[in-house]
Amino acid sequence: MIVLRNITLRHGSNVLLKQINWTIYHKQRIGLIGANGSGKTSLFNMLLGNLAADDGDLEIPRQIKLAHVAQETPTSSQSALDFVLDGDDELQALQHALQQAEEAQDGNRIALLHEKLGIIDGYTAPSRAAQLLAGLGFKPHETTKPVSDFSGGWRVRLNLAKALMCRSDVLLLDEPTNHLDLDAVLWLEQWLKKYTGTLLLISHDRDFLDQTVDHVAHLSQQQIKLYTGNYSGFEKLRAAELLMQQAAYEKQQKQLAHMQSYVDRFRYKASKARQAQSRLKAIERMDLVCAVQAESAFQFQFQSAGACPNPLLTIDHASIAYGDRTILKNLDFSITAKDRIAILGPNGAGKSSLIKLLAGELHAATGSYELASGVKIGYFAQHQIDKLHLDDSPLLHLRRLAERSPELELRKFLGSFGFSGDQVLASVKRFSGGEKSRLALALLIWQRPNLLLLDEPTNHLDLEMRNALSIALQEYEGAMILVSHDRFLVRSTTDQLWLAAEGKVGPYDGSIEDYQSWLIDFRKRNINQEDTFTPKSELSRKELRQQEAKQRDVRRPLLQKIKQLEMEIDKLQKEAAKLDITLTDMTLYEDSNKAKLQEYLLQQAKNKKMLEQTENAWLQACEERDENLL
Repeated sequence: MIVLRNITLRHGSNVLLKQINWTIYHKQRIGLIGANGSGKTSLFNMLLGNLAADDGDLEIPRQIKLAHVAQETPTSSQSALDFVLDGDDELQALQHALQQAEEAQDGNRIALLHEKLGIIDGYTAPSRAAQLLAGLGFKPHETTKPVSDFSGGWRVRLNLAKALMCRSDVLLLDEPTNHLDLDAVLWLEQWLKKYTGTLLLISHDRDFLDQTVDHVAHLSQQQIKLYTGNYSGFEKLRAAELLMQQAAYEKQQKQLAHMQSYVDRFRYKASKARQAQSRLKAIERMDLVCAVQAESAFQFQFQSAGACPNPLLTIDHASIAYGDRTILKNLDFSITAKDRIAILGPNGAGKSSLIKLLAGELHAATGSYELASGVKIGYFAQHQIDKLHLDDSPLLHLRRLAERSPELELRKFLGSFGFSGDQVLASVKRFSGGEKSRLALALLIWQRPNLLLLDEPTNHLDLEMRNALSIALQEYEGAMILVSHDRFLVRSTTDQLWLAAEGKVGPYDGSIEDYQSWLIDFRKRNINQEDTFTPKSELSRKELRQQEAKQRDVRRPLLQKIKQLEMEIDKLQKEAAKLDITLTDMTLYEDSNKAKLQEYLLQQAKNKKMLEQTENAWLQACEERDENLL
């Protein structure tokens, strides 16, 4: 267990945590929540040894292995698979030691190291790493690509995969869903449910917290209070506490007023002076109950955009393509003034591309796109914060949109998004990701759009801001198309679900929970999510039979090859285990048995090499099989 005793933690002159006493027990699954700046990330840095406590003692047993997601974006020339494998420190150390032992021809050590590799499942590490990458959205052929070839968001996923690969006792995750789509979030949920160590999770996704934690640590007013249960349970307990606190405050205020009134009336009257003085001392000794104050600094709303045409836009027989690759086709629909649609779909199905088409940032490869007169589009892209001017202040950003508005009005508007005082004039480059996202949303809302196109708008936003956004969107009177991995936002702000999959987009009759089941079935069918050039539904029966026959002809030898390779791997693993047992016989290391020992060591080295080659051949065959699935 990890013990914090009288811990005080500061950031500059600002006290984040004061005299904290907290014990983190083995296998607890704790969600850390609190306003931005309350000390969550600083607490993580202290546990990792990157930040020292200003006062108090931190006890972490030496044998405990902590894993976390690196903040630096990797630029390695390693393959994605090798990069993730490096997350298993114990595996890397054993492999390095084994290489040294083989060079020194130290048979005893070679046998011992092979035994340790077997104990830690080292021989299955490449397949486990490949499964992590697949779960986080990487295609089979991408596992061999250099890390430097991936975009920033995908490199963050690689860092996450590397942390999950680590053989850890305690896993620290700070906003792991920020760069994930809904598919990857759902996969990560299932992975974390099976994690056997202690989990400390910072997240602003309430559904994700509900599924993955059994305790909530609330950081507020320099203290940490632990609640048993998931986030929904915490909300109920917290609400009850606040009601009781407010009731106690009001009761105490009445009592204080009554006692003070007595003091004021009889303080200087001789016959009542002693009683008055007694009440005055009672008032001074009383532990005052604080009034409940709203923690959220965010209270904003969308202003009416005025007259709204209907329909807002129409898509007719359109398709979306990148070069020769068609992503979506036969798009036929209209967006009306009251539509509130969330788009679901597997990774790579074209959700963001569809939003870009609707926003006018992407031209249809075929068909037509017609935008009605008077439509004001408010488009929030996944990388919207990259469009901010880093050297400018929030006030200057807003001034560009509202040249004639009084500065007091602009400051008041920015204040509803948490920008007040000197922060209104501060350079954006000093802001956190959450602050930049808030500013980008503020600029969008100021323009009074009647059609909102939101692509992952909650990335980097904390729980309070997400809640404020949810309330504002519920009251928003225009049309909205939403792509988001935040299931609470989807459920609370939209009334239609659309599904993008297999080259098509259309209404989805199920719920978010149904979509999770659909996605599992989709993955089981091993459908190549990007191969949507020729959707099955548009093929003639004859063409479909011909295509299926062709695919079967391609797959049949691959399946046979995979089966043979699996049998060979099993055989080699059994031989390796047998050799490991043989090499534990200490008589082999006597001088009289030197020749026999060398023979066994050569067999072991040969077996190891053949096992690695066979496993690599198996992985390659599996990738070819996946790429040729219908």
